[in-house]
Amino acid sequence: MDDAGGDILPSLGRVRLGDLAAVEGLASDSYKICVSTLMQSLAQYSAAIIQLPPADAALLRSGLDSTRLFFHQRGYGSGEVVHLEDDAREWCKTSGYYADPQMWLEMYDYRPGITAREHNGAMELTPSGLPDIFSVLGKVCRDILDAISFSLNLRTCVFTEILDNMPLRGQEASSSVLSACCHSRPSFEGAQQHRVASPNDSQLLMFSEQEEQIDKTLLTLVKSDRSGLYVKDLHARWILVDGDLGPHDIVVYPGLALYQETAGYVNPAVHKTEVGNLQGYRFGRCSLAFKLTPRSVARLSDSEMGAAGHGVDTQFQVPIPVTDFMQTHHSADQLFPKNNELSSRAEQDASSNSTTKKKKGSTRTNSLPPSKRLRLEAQRVLKERVQDIADGRGIKLRFCNLKECESHIRSLHSPCENIRTEIGWPQGVPFVHPHDLPNKAKLRFLETYEPGWTASQQDESQSL
Repeated sequence: MDDAGGDILPSLGRVRLGDLAAVEGLASDSYKICVSTLMQSLAQYSAAIIQLPPADAALLRSGLDSTRLFFHQRGYGSGEVVHLEDDAREWCKTSGYYADPQMWLEMYDYRPGITAREHNGAMELTPSGLPDIFSVLGKVCRDILDAISFSLNLRTCVFTEILDNMPLRGQEASSSVLSACCHSRPSFEGAQQHRVASPNDSQLLMFSEQEEQIDKTLLTLVKSDRSGLYVKDLHARWILVDGDLGPHDIVVYPGLALYQETAGYVNPAVHKTEVGNLQGYRFGRCSLAFKLTPRSVARLSDSEMGAAGHGVDTQFQVPIPVTDFMQTHHSADQLFPKNNELSSRAEQDASSNSTTKKKKGSTRTNSLPPSKRLRLEAQRVLKERVQDIADGRGIKLRFCNLKECESHIRSLHSPCENIRTEIGWPQGVPFVHPHDLPNKAKLRFLETYEPGWTASQQDESQSL
């Protein structure tokens, strides 16, 4: 990996599927704990671990065995290197076998409603058990979405409107897909080395390194027979998310469609797969990946988030058809410009320390007026304390603008109120606008969250 952080084994949230299933009536304490564990893990690591019932786990293990055998017995032909994502318009029509020699990846897509066929027109053979696995993992994803909607205070089954019918109607084809994958099986590598070897051998470097990816799904579930799935965490570090999985465990991570539908409250996972250390493995690295995707005729909209009282940024306020969304290119840098703040925070801190030293060394005539200095200090401490508390509890912050914040102080129900309650914010204190406080309130706030602040400022003033 390109980052030493990739060796980190995080404490991903681990929840039992049975405890995550919603029931009629009031939510139990165990359900609330499971939902909280799930959401904190998604906020901190962009991934979580779901523990399946024994029967479902056995079905997945059988599916992985079948996947290994399917790819091991399958020959390789140069004519089969086709269609990864060459045409974005075909995103909901992929089915059957294909290969990507640059990524040393082979896949078999199972998509209900579309029958995969060989090049000669014959029906294509498949890994066994895929229909049953598709059904099981589809239900798992829907339970997880219900838990997310509960956490965000959305209506029950709010995501149903953008999902495929269950079961499919008539001639419908599924938008979601189950992919049986194989990275770097030796026979495929040998064929590619023989075929691709040329004066330009740079393609072979893709064997051990893969570009960052963001799935355009609502949720993705992954079960593999070897570790190697890395996801960027809240601090932009690469972490190994499948290095400590039990026989009943499966990894879930959110996709870009869920990010859009929740107006940015659930970040999509930026992930990559390491396949450079599989020499000696007869079958390579095999996995099953279920991708829950919104139906092609649906529209992604922030209306439910707004109705639940959440603040919605401008970029999410225009509904977008799923077909247009799936054909639009999205990059991590465009989606998460705030991630760049993590790498530049040290520089900002250094700059801040330098500025502070200059202030201490300057004359009284160059120092800021007390009221101005108090306001800036309150703003700094406020944002740092809120962010620290939120990061520690896996809470995603969404701040109001000044006008909204002023009205929210007098309201019990507001986009900020849930976060205020979770982190124990003082009543009557604006959430992100300390400059709107009178000076006495600012002093009380600073003294509460940074004990000894008043005395230190008095000492500093006397030394000037």
